[in-house]
Amino acid sequence: MSFAFAALLAAQAAAAPAPVDYGKPANWLCLPGRKDLCTTPLPTTALNPNGYGSTGLSPVAANSEVDCFVVYPTVSRDSGLNSDLVPGDGEEKASIASQFARFAGSCRMFAPVYRSMTLGAVAYAAAGGDMTVPAMTAYRDVRDAFRNYLARYNKGRPYVLIGHSQGSLMLQQLIANEIEGKPAAKLMKLAILPGYNLLVPQGKRVGGTLKSTPICSSPGETGCVMTWVSFREKNVPPAGAIFGVSDKPGMTVACTNPALPGATGWVSLDSYWNARSALPVPGGPIRWSTEGNPPTPYVRTEGLASARCVNEGPRGYLSIRTNADPSDKRTDRIGGEVGLAGMFIPGWGMHLADVSVAQGDLVRRVSDLNGQVSQGQGRAR
Repeated sequence: MSFAFAALLAAQAAAAPAPVDYGKPANWLCLPGRKDLCTTPLPTTALNPNGYGSTGLSPVAANSEVDCFVVYPTVSRDSGLNSDLVPGDGEEKASIASQFARFAGSCRMFAPVYRSMTLGAVAYAAAGGDMTVPAMTAYRDVRDAFRNYLARYNKGRPYVLIGHSQGSLMLQQLIANEIEGKPAAKLMKLAILPGYNLLVPQGKRVGGTLKSTPICSSPGETGCVMTWVSFREKNVPPAGAIFGVSDKPGMTVACTNPALPGATGWVSLDSYWNARSALPVPGGPIRWSTEGNPPTPYVRTEGLASARCVNEGPRGYLSIRTNADPSDKRTDRIGGEVGLAGMFIPGWGMHLADVSVAQGDLVRRVSDLNGQVSQGQGRAR
């Protein structure tokens, strides 16, 4: 931990709310060995070019060699700058279900409730408000939950960190201050951190936001970070964009293709979508198939979208292409942009699709880690 960061933590301690007791199961959205959001299978239908295909439930692994420590994004509509510790049905709970619960087929799930910065805090920060105290409150909760996980549950097991947006920011800080240079680093098999800028020197994959943890550059690499911010093809992040543009000289925003780390060209994506989402989409609500509405809340599309990483000077982002075919039955459109007051914010790109657009690829990557660990490549002895 840097001296400056340690001093900031100490300076904020007096104003901080009481710490959360993560020894209480109620302060976790997901824990192994109980029925919760992560052990509730998700009804899903395949959406193919010739229409709806098979329907089934997402798997929940009975045994796994790997743990997943999950931190959800900015979803709380609570008043104030930090959320309370009561997760909302359409907020924290919905995010866990749509973005993270599917990983339960590949790993033991740990998802703490934390006092995240709220949607109101985003507006406050955009107006120039000081977010130091709210950000530290959120981070301390995540840090304390992770410490509790290591002390109580880990027992030498390899783990994966998974976040999105604010959750990825929290996990970036966690790696920098609680993992790098410590025994926990040997157990971290992978960090999946989309939706928040992670800076590296231009042309490099180590240094910047994280000092010793590299950006993943090949499909089977471990001990590395997968990170990206999504923008629709031909929508280059504009100058001053909140995502996709580095504000530090000599730095760029790191990008890993979630379907094939290290790839620079277009790669087909395995996507899972919440087909009943009410979020606005450019062009209006999506008609998923000419056959009508899907029979389940979630649909899987393979190859409907492709992605490639782009790094040009300070800009770094995942360019998303929709492989539209008007002659087939499935939609030619996908969503992901952030809507506000009837407009879509260019600098946020396809932020809401960061996880969904490659969720199948990501779940499979974590599943592959189980095989590596079973062959003796990851468990501490």
